[in-house]
Amino acid sequence: MSTAEREDDPLEDFDARSIDLDGVARRVYVSGQGPGVIVMAEMPGISPDVARFARWIRQAGFTVYMPSLFGRDGAHPLAGDGLAVLRRACISAEFHALAGRGSSPVTRWLRALARLAHRECGGAGVGAVGMCFTGNFALAMMLEPAVLAPVLAQPSLPLDDPAALESDDGELRGIRARLERDGLDVLAYRFEGDRHCRAERFAAYAAALGPRFVAHVLPDDAARPDPPPFFADVVGCPHSVFTAHLVDVDGSPTRRALAEVIAFLRERLWAPAAFAAETVI
Repeated sequence: MSTAEREDDPLEDFDARSIDLDGVARRVYVSGQGPGVIVMAEMPGISPDVARFARWIRQAGFTVYMPSLFGRDGAHPLAGDGLAVLRRACISAEFHALAGRGSSPVTRWLRALARLAHRECGGAGVGAVGMCFTGNFALAMMLEPAVLAPVLAQPSLPLDDPAALESDDGELRGIRARLERDGLDVLAYRFEGDRHCRAERFAAYAAALGPRFVAHVLPDDAARPDPPPFFADVVGCPHSVFTAHLVDVDGSPTRRALAEVIAFLRERLWAPAAFAAETVI
């Protein structure tokens, strides 16, 4: 099926729950068994490729919580519709898309979701995967003790300063202190030529978080050459490591990156005996 012919994803294999936390109700797609992992969609929303990533995480032995934060759930990402979603998000009070404004307010709700996921699923803690617009959200969620395994995929905020970070200095100090105290790491991924998540941003993360920030930079030729229209026409460069630009072929750099993330989540969230048994299999 060509990019233009792809259909929307009905998400019927997920339980669409309305979850009210701190007085704010959001739709969250939940599915799976095992420790909880919060999967936060990139722009322009929960696309079929984002849902595919969530299913891979579910298949690996986790309960996925996929909150609807913007866009039309399950929609194939078309250029015009995606631009409209991006513009609305940039002026929303829930998101801080520009430099100097600190973490987006929605991260408070996401930390509450992580607490709920840990209560419901048990395990050592919760994982958090943020992508593009939500990339830094996984880092801000580290202020919640239940979050043990943050993954930042092409974190793109703030949009107006490639060397800036969405978190303010106080938040970064608190996160770094927790990483060092608890022996935790932050995994981060980007393509080398990504114009929306550039080398300057990863350098800023490394300076703020030290060696606990574990960066992975993939070559541009590892990206899928025919992504959906929003990514081809609006994003316009290799960008989405685990979704729109993932090459779904065994041994590809993007599939190896996916395997790294799954191994990271298992190491941090599964009980040691269960992880050892799985690796033997």
